Amino acid sequence: MFHEVVDDAVGDGGGTTTADEEHSDVTATELRSAFARALSETATDIGRSRIRDEIGLDAGSADAALNGDVDGLTVADGAAVLALSADRDADAVVAELRDHLLMGMTTAVLDVDTIAAGIDADLTGQEVQQALEGRAAMTVGELAEIASLIERRKR
Repeated sequence: MFHEVVDDAVGDGGGTTTADEEHSDVTATELRSAFARALSETATDIGRSRIRDEIGLDAGSADAALNGDVDGLTVADGAAVLALSADRDADAVVAELRDHLLMGMTTAVLDVDTIAAGIDADLTGQEVQQALEGRAAMTVGELAEIASLIERRKR
């Protein structure tokens, strides 16, 4: 579901496009805004009490999703909100996202050290790898940084 937001942002002409490019260079800020909008709309539709009761998010994370304050929200928590609305498994949503990111890295010929050097998030190559593999939590803000770099490098 997060990867669909990325695809929509790139496909809708979000970002800048040069005369020599057929795709747009979506920025981390644009993706962060798109993620915030998707999470806020979904969280509003399903309601705070349902988020707390059915997903078990703490009050701060539930409020972050509702208010679109996604920089510190974990991808796992965001995926749980999106999955609840679509009646999908949150773990499957996260697995799909990881697959999408890893396939994008392959297409863009990127390694984790290059990603770490190319994003504003304060992550080392090892931390990027751990986040992509699910061994460490990734925030939605970090996801926006990583996904935008991957999309910019796909050519």
